[in-house]
Amino acid sequence: MANVTRRQFLSSLAALGASVAVPSAWLMASRIVQASDEINLNPDAKDMAGWKISGAHWGAFRARVEADRVLEIKPFEFDKHPTDILQGTLDVIYSPSRVRYPMVRLDWYRKKQNSNRAERGDNRFVRVSWDEALDILYSELERIQKTYGPWALHTGNVGWRSVGQVHSCGNHMLRAVGMHGRSVGTAGDYSTGAGQVILPYVLGSTEVYSQGTSWEYILDESKVIVMWANDPVKNLQVGWNTETHEAFAYLDELKKKVADKSIRVICIDPVKSKTQNFLECEHFYVNPQTDVALMLALAHTLWKENLYDKEFIQTYTLGFEDFLPYLKGETEDKVEKTPEWAEKICGVPAAKIRELARLMAKNRTQIMVGWAIQRQEHGEQPYWMAAILASMLGQIGLPGGGISYSHHYSSVGVSSSGASMPGAFPLNLDTGRKPRYDNTDYKGYSSTMPVARVIDALLEPGKEIHFNGHQVKLPPYKMAIFSGCNQWHRHQQRNRMKEAYLQLETVVAVDYNWTATCRFADLVLPACTPYERNDIDAYGSYSNRGVIAMQKLVDPLYHSRSDFDIWYNFCKRMGREEEYSRSMNEMQWVEYLYEECRADNVRKEFPMPPFAEFWKKGYVLFPKGKPWVRHADFREDPEVNALGTPSGFIEIYSRKLASFNLSDCKGHPIWMEKTERSLGGKGSDKYPLWLQSTHPDTRLHSQTCESESRRATYTIKDREPVYISPADAKKRGIKHGDLVRVFNDRGQLLAGAHISDNFPPNVVRIHEGAWYGPTGPEVGALDTYGDPNTLTIDIRTSELAQGPSANTCLVEIEKFTGRAPAVTSFGGPQEVTVDGKPIPRQRNPV
Repeated sequence: MANVTRRQFLSSLAALGASVAVPSAWLMASRIVQASDEINLNPDAKDMAGWKISGAHWGAFRARVEADRVLEIKPFEFDKHPTDILQGTLDVIYSPSRVRYPMVRLDWYRKKQNSNRAERGDNRFVRVSWDEALDILYSELERIQKTYGPWALHTGNVGWRSVGQVHSCGNHMLRAVGMHGRSVGTAGDYSTGAGQVILPYVLGSTEVYSQGTSWEYILDESKVIVMWANDPVKNLQVGWNTETHEAFAYLDELKKKVADKSIRVICIDPVKSKTQNFLECEHFYVNPQTDVALMLALAHTLWKENLYDKEFIQTYTLGFEDFLPYLKGETEDKVEKTPEWAEKICGVPAAKIRELARLMAKNRTQIMVGWAIQRQEHGEQPYWMAAILASMLGQIGLPGGGISYSHHYSSVGVSSSGASMPGAFPLNLDTGRKPRYDNTDYKGYSSTMPVARVIDALLEPGKEIHFNGHQVKLPPYKMAIFSGCNQWHRHQQRNRMKEAYLQLETVVAVDYNWTATCRFADLVLPACTPYERNDIDAYGSYSNRGVIAMQKLVDPLYHSRSDFDIWYNFCKRMGREEEYSRSMNEMQWVEYLYEECRADNVRKEFPMPPFAEFWKKGYVLFPKGKPWVRHADFREDPEVNALGTPSGFIEIYSRKLASFNLSDCKGHPIWMEKTERSLGGKGSDKYPLWLQSTHPDTRLHSQTCESESRRATYTIKDREPVYISPADAKKRGIKHGDLVRVFNDRGQLLAGAHISDNFPPNVVRIHEGAWYGPTGPEVGALDTYGDPNTLTIDIRTSELAQGPSANTCLVEIEKFTGRAPAVTSFGGPQEVTVDGKPIPRQRNPV
């Protein structure tokens, strides 16, 4: 038989019938770091002796505590670029919005599952004891399992839970509830719903949560960096684990290289981002939601002018010949994707498109794509098309070249030390015993549903949808439990949520703040903050720079309890508390996870002190890792180091996806019009302004929005700001600082007008995470504070990913006249007696 390569064999078979294998998202560099490597700490470290140490998504810090009260917070001395978000930490502990006691919604307390569900959100609650609250929870789970079965219980925990490995709140909830019975879970998340599904078919990994090429290589080798809808200066303030902020040192270096013209950085974005302003780099304007048209025109130029890397396409990819007819206009749409065609859609002059294509082809180019452009209708398409562009440039796997979807996240690009990090409290049953209700009959409904379709399940019960190659039958669940996630922040279209919640018999929320998720719940359990219990966390989500002790600063305030304590006492109702806890208490778990990590690192030659020494000092740090290049192994040998795609190669055309026969995700990327689009697109005649709801600059999603001191730095007339161009403001008679109404057919909100030259005409922004505060529980009520999800649309990205499409959203803005309602987002509920009489609330009796 002739000597046939694996690529030739797979090409001839067209990779039919192959399945997608997704490698781990945590692709870290591996090396042995010498013990002689040194960490240089700030000389002021000795002045911090006696202070307690802890961590947060926005960084490690030390706290001065006297008489069981935190008086002062200072950044950890190792953090050279601390964020201002840290200044809200004290307010997290002492917020007027703290959940102080177990509470039950008034009408639910009277009538249980037969309550008036339209009253959810009216903020009237009855205080109960912990024993009564846990008895209610246990009784409801019993009722649900006996009356319906596992399909009727939804456990929601996907979200940015507070840092800490022992008190990982979702794990505690899932472990304890799982001991009682089965439930309906979710797949995917709201951050990268489209990206994490499409990219395994294209590049063999989710990519969005993968380590990227080290900044050292980018700074040394890149000549052009294209930041496509990417704002790392804003987003790198926070991380999944306790953030180190080490990436900012590289951004400082990048700024210098932009200034001396050794690197060109081009920010492709409808707005001038914080990163563009910081770097003082080039801004490349593109009309909102038209990135795919621009990418297609760039690819067309690379092909037409013979600038693309044919050898790379031939060696490392499959399907270019199937994609090319669409680019040339030879398929059913009969439209050649020329720069002139794209100009009419994306607003970029054809000559400028050609200039950019030539620049990228001529130089070592690193493409860095943000997450916002996949949170729109057809969000899979720009991610796929960006990978094709990078493939045509032929630089994937080269130092300072290729593509990244994660350099704005958790200091990705900071080399990993290679050390092991602490594990977490286990979420799964690990004793061999079955749940109390071992019922696996879901009545034909799916046990897992896409996370962004949880409202569809209530409004369209039993509907069958496609999701990533599978058919999902949406379960009409009757009860939902949310722990460590703010469902009334992350999901779209508030008024649709209100309608859907009429179908729920019981809603339970476990949190330390009265978020809208708590206000629209029936039973609320007060968790303590991360600073009122002991824990341990990784220092650096990707750099693995060390291990941080989270030393309890103060005892839990009011009647709050740790998640460990809450669910331990819940399990007492089943007589399984020792099984739940493995007969270990909080500090025993902290020590167990540390010593387990220490043992792993002994094998890796990363010495760690014994637990007692570590806990006293508060941290252990590891030397910096060796620089690393993403996809370098694949480039070196694509046969041996095959990707996780069906073929093992980069798939420009996916026969697997084509076989699904989906209406909105074909075998290759295509340009599709949106349900709503500004500048002449559908709906723009009535609502001309495109609303961005990007990650905030001043907090982490909705976390620290409760901080009064933080809000004072950015709110306008006590409302979330809406950023608007001078031209749009003038046209509407709006001045900076005015109170305005932002509205569309889905809802309305109040916000403070912030006029900024960073925003072009027809583009406005309200940062997501603003706490929802309606004037009342009724559908259509005015949001008093400025939650953009009052206005966003709850539609899928596509049949493939079923992700959220928050950035497909048009609105109008007008100056608000008349008497403005008070903001209702913050503070606690109206505590009432069983007969509904109000009980006065003390502001903050600590």
